[in-house]
Order: sequence, then structure tokens, then C-alpha cells
Amino acid sequence: MSHNLNIASIRGDFPILNEVVNGKQLVYFDNAATTQKPRLVLDALAGYYEHYNANIHRGIHHLAEKATSAFEQSRKRLQAFLNAAHSEEIIFTYGTTDGINLVASSYGRKFLKEGDEVIISTMEHHSNIVPWQMLCEEKGCILKVIPINDQGELLMDEYEKLLTEKTKFVSMVHVSNALGTINPIKEIIAKAHAVGAKVLIDGAQASSHIEIDVQDLDCDFYSLSLHKIYGPTGMGILYGKRDLLNAMPPYRGGGEMIKEVTFAKTTYNELPYKFEAGTPNIADVVAAKFALDYVDALGKANIAAYENELLAYATGAVKEIEGLRIIGQAKEKVSVLSFVIDGIHHQDIGVLLDQQGIAVRTGHHCTQPLMNRFNITGTSRASFAVYNTIEEIDKLVQGLHKVKRMLR
Repeated sequence: MSHNLNIASIRGDFPILNEVVNGKQLVYFDNAATTQKPRLVLDALAGYYEHYNANIHRGIHHLAEKATSAFEQSRKRLQAFLNAAHSEEIIFTYGTTDGINLVASSYGRKFLKEGDEVIISTMEHHSNIVPWQMLCEEKGCILKVIPINDQGELLMDEYEKLLTEKTKFVSMVHVSNALGTINPIKEIIAKAHAVGAKVLIDGAQASSHIEIDVQDLDCDFYSLSLHKIYGPTGMGILYGKRDLLNAMPPYRGGGEMIKEVTFAKTTYNELPYKFEAGTPNIADVVAAKFALDYVDALGKANIAAYENELLAYATGAVKEIEGLRIIGQAKEKVSVLSFVIDGIHHQDIGVLLDQQGIAVRTGHHCTQPLMNRFNITGTSRASFAVYNTIEEIDKLVQGLHKVKRMLR
């Protein structure tokens, strides 16, 4: 064993794994969509609402001060999680999508102009396609796309050909949600910086699998969601280099993001509050710290090693199923297994597996251009987390055999 984890004990930390679905104990393989939450996080959410529910920053009473302290502790915890140089470089958002939209709307609208070029890749989630399309339509910019090979890996030589003095922004996924591919982000960033372009990294899938050091990567922006790291939904962060964030205009207007308001003029707050208008998602921000504490207690290296074992076992097992084809076989990937079965629609696979208590994701996974690249409408996707087991994978394989018998 290359890890040092007690999986049975870990499973005991997640109450939802005791659920029964269609008469079967739940097998949850939809972790790329959202991970389940340990008791530690659930208790933190309840603890906030039961003991110090109050709005933050502007109150002087005990509950407000306690809530504010817990809220800002999470900011510092996330700073450490990404190794950001300054806590004010951590902007609380509603998730990865919100962070990408913030950068496209604020940085993009101020600094990009007609004829400038933005580069993304074929494997991007819609959240990292549509905001840039909207910006390009508004500003007259040109959107360029890096192609991929049949294994689901970026063609880096083609990326280099796309880079010119007109390239002003590169927005790239760290790990593909549909394929599991780990992209060579550090190289991508360095080559973009060499032509003067800024870089945003979509870290939604990477954050629970890979150690992230934004200073080492030298990315300009990094966006992620906590619900994919065993934390609450509706909460994420945008990391941005301090000088860039200071140069950007506010994304939303309202309370908290201001210093002084008159009917003649408004002056804006300092970082990070300039980008955090209105009452935030306080309880979920508070609970996020506990999710990161849980991950760090297990050790990301241990988690990655165990998930790699699960992926290797599952990959070998499903390859024995006649007519099954894995979509995405990059040399470097995380624990995502997407596949199609000849003659069987992916939605039918998902429905019939659910009848057996097995939860997988089916469809285009918000990556329709990627599905078009492989000439398919969608896949079935099993994605593994630290609480999954070899025995559960065996149930998946047995379930797929049963699906084939039922539909052929």
C-alpha cells in the first residue's frame, strides 16, 4: 500500500454513506460533481447557526465578532491551502464559475480590447468557455482553442503556435472534469507569461487531488469550489495577485464593498472586500476551514495515492467489459473514469445503475465541445474519492454487466 489511510474509519466520518438507495447501500461515484461532507463539516455548519449566527464585519456585539473571526479564519486557512502570499488575495465567491465570471467581467472588460486574443482549450467546462465568449462578443476579442489528442491530452506544440503578441489572456482547466486529465499548468503559465499574457486556472477538479501552490505556479488567478473538497456548496474562492486585484474595478455593487457612498460619488473598499458585495455565505465559509483541516489531516499525498489505486483497479476491471470504451486515457490523470458502451445510451446506464444503488454521472458533463471532439453525445462517469473502496468498484463492474444483459 502506498498510502497510510484507514478507509473503514474514514467512511465512518461520512454519514451519507449509510444511506440505502433502492434497497441497496449507496455506492457514491459522483465525486467530480460534488464530494460528500464529513461530520466535522456538518457540525461546523450547525454550530454556526446554533451558537453564533450573526452578520459579519459591521457588528460590535459578541455574536457578530465571533462570526467575523471565524469567517476571516477561513480566509487565512485558504491562503495557506494555496500558499498565497497575502490573505487579501483570497476573494470569497459562490464557486469556480463565479470566480471565472468575476475575472472575465472585471479584468477582461477593463484591460482587453478589440483584436486581443484569449486562449482556452478543447476540454474546458462551459464555465470556462461561455464567460470568455461573452467578453469576446462584447469587446471584439478573438477566442482561440487548443486542440487535444485522442487520449485527451493537450497538444502543447499547437498551444505554442497559438501564442502571439496579440495573446492577452489564457484561461485553462487544471484537471478535466470529464476526462480526469491533469494539464501541464506550470508550463502553460510560463509560456503565456513569455508573451505578456495573464493566466487564470480553473481548479475546480484539481483542488481535492493535487497540491496547489499559486506562488510556485505563478498563475495570475486561480478559481475553485469548496464543495469539491469535502466542503459546503455555494462557496468558493478566487485567488488573484494583489497588484492585479487592486487594478481591477469592482464586480458587484452594494454593501461591504464600499468605503463611502454619496449620491455624487462612491469610493470603494480595499481588498478583499472590494469584491465581496453584500452579506456573504457566512456559514459555508466558516465550515470550509473544517473541510480543509480534514483533508490536511488525511494528507493530500495519501489521498492521491489511494485514489490512484482505485483508478488503476477500476480501469483494469472495466476494460474487460466487451464493448466498453474509456474516454480519456491521459498518462497523467486523477480518479475520473468516463466511458461509453457500444449500443447503450449513457443515460440508460445511469438509470439502471441507480436502481442498483450506484450513483454515477451521465451526459456531456458541461463539456459539449469536448464531447463533439470525440464524436459522442456524452459518457457515463464514475469518479472516486477517498471514502470509496475496491469492493464498491466490483459492484460497479457487476452492475455494468447487468446493464448489458438487460439492454441486449
